[in-house]
Amino acid sequence: MVVAIMLIGVGLVVWKKKVGGQAHQSFNTLTKDEIALLLSDAAKNNPAILKRFADNPELKKTQLDSFRELLAEASEAQAIGLADQQTNKQELDSIAAEVIAVNYDREINKDKGPMPPFGFVTDDQVKAYWGEDDQPAVQRSGFASFMDKLGLGHAADTRSHAVEFEDFLNAKIDILKQGNPEMKDREISDEEKQQAKDVFAKIRIYRKEFNDKANAGQLDPDFVGKVRLQVKLQQAQFLARLYAQSAKDQLNVTDDEVTKYISEHPELDPKEKRAKAEELLTRAKNGEDFAALADQFSEDPGNKGPDGKSKGGLYKDVPKGRMVPAFEAASLALEAGQVAPQLVESDYGFHIVKLERKLGIDPTQKGPDGKPATTETYDVRHILISTMTKDPDDPMAREMPVKEFVKGKLAEQKQKDLIDKLVAKNFVQVPDDFDVPEITPEQLDQMKKQQQQLQQQMQMPQGAPEDGDAADPSAKKAAPAPKAAPKAAEPKKK
Repeated sequence: MVVAIMLIGVGLVVWKKKVGGQAHQSFNTLTKDEIALLLSDAAKNNPAILKRFADNPELKKTQLDSFRELLAEASEAQAIGLADQQTNKQELDSIAAEVIAVNYDREINKDKGPMPPFGFVTDDQVKAYWGEDDQPAVQRSGFASFMDKLGLGHAADTRSHAVEFEDFLNAKIDILKQGNPEMKDREISDEEKQQAKDVFAKIRIYRKEFNDKANAGQLDPDFVGKVRLQVKLQQAQFLARLYAQSAKDQLNVTDDEVTKYISEHPELDPKEKRAKAEELLTRAKNGEDFAALADQFSEDPGNKGPDGKSKGGLYKDVPKGRMVPAFEAASLALEAGQVAPQLVESDYGFHIVKLERKLGIDPTQKGPDGKPATTETYDVRHILISTMTKDPDDPMAREMPVKEFVKGKLAEQKQKDLIDKLVAKNFVQVPDDFDVPEITPEQLDQMKKQQQQLQQQMQMPQGAPEDGDAADPSAKKAAPAPKAAPKAAEPKKK
């Protein structure tokens, strides 16, 4: 539901508002200064983004709209209480801890050489972290629980690290199972739990170091700001996903709405095409050469063979279940040589159908093993008068069934109306424009190097390591390219 954000990663914003020790986040504002900081970081890591923005003002608008949508949905999720549900509240805390720890790890250890994430946190530090708990499995005190319910508690103040970890783990498992039904009955192993516990400790150790140093003014303010904005945006993405799931029913498009839209847009009404198809049906039933009619009038791209010659609308050896249900039902209800008395309507258009061979085993066909075929098939001809359409506002759009096109249009409008409503309700503020910094010669060189590396990777054989000894020997080979899909206008199952 939320458009992908290109710039989430860093930013500058002071977001903590202390109320009894609990940090409360506001998601309804993104300032021009924050966007400028996002761009400055993008200039270091991916200057090509700046060039795209500079060359395409419409892309800037799309980016701002995506920010506006993200913040509107996150703010509404917060307003309707999704952020206060226990699992979600725990996940928001985990997002903050993980973003802080990852960035702090990179910052303080950037000149120390390669090391796995949190690899510089020592075993002694981890032991000391867990050693702070005199009673590893203590429950919240009555006062602490009361303060939590009021939203005035603080995890580090009211809970032991062991209880914090259990809450963290339970929330992660709940979210995993919600997102993947196959994990519903999956039990976490002791080994997995121990690994999670180790990473949990290291993340919390680094989060505390970051907060202590930030509060003492011992970290670069720009770095602190970037991390806190990244926390804000990552939490916003989580909340926006929650809201999108809760709002699905509001965006459903009914068949009645589709029918009404088509009736109000005569250019989409298929009555003229239906009349043309009815005329061809009459000619076919009167005995005209069906194959000749198909070659002259059918709008099915599949009517051309590999040699470019027309096939007279013929589909040979069709197994049961391949064609769309309405087409197949009409075909199999006929006798060989008979033309269906009525038009068959599908998402692709109107079909005039003639059965050439009834369902059965074709004695002239061989199976993959060279033996006589054992699968029942039938031969059928058809003439298609297509009702497919393209979005006139999108020159790159593919042809699609009218109902699918209309449904997409209505869903898009519902989405826009909903976002406009949420923006107004939650007082979402995002700039109408932003300035793109000029790309320096050094950044241009970096961009060229990135493009060259990408070209080299694309030219490498499938499965070949990227860089000799540096390649991961356990990496799997890329999957072969899929075969071309059947042409959309063929009356095949979607």
